[in-house]
Amino acid sequence: MPAEPRMTLPTQLVLRTLMADPTRELYGLELCAAAGLPSGTIHPLLARLEKFGWLVSHWENIDTHTEGRPRRRYYRLNPNSIATVQAALHRAESTTQALTRLRPHLAGGDPR
Repeated sequence: MPAEPRMTLPTQLVLRTLMADPTRELYGLELCAAAGLPSGTIHPLLARLEKFGWLVSHWENIDTHTEGRPRRRYYRLNPNSIATVQAALHRAESTTQALTRLRPHLAGGDPR
């Protein structure tokens, strides 16, 4: 397994959303809305980030019949991984900025 997950744009969006308040727990659909990603993208990504130890999660403890909805799985940054996540996001941002300078048309810039 690599040292860290691939820092794709969806990965960065999820991590930046969680870094906005590292102690806050969000459930999957909240993260979808906040990051602007579909659930089919976000749930495999959350599982991957948790496998790397960057996230921790837990199922809420509710009576689904009383609540009238399924249980939610809540995610938050692993407090021990916050510095690692910050560094990975910084490296990803540096790479994106360099790519934008080299190939501006790939980032929506001037194609000239």
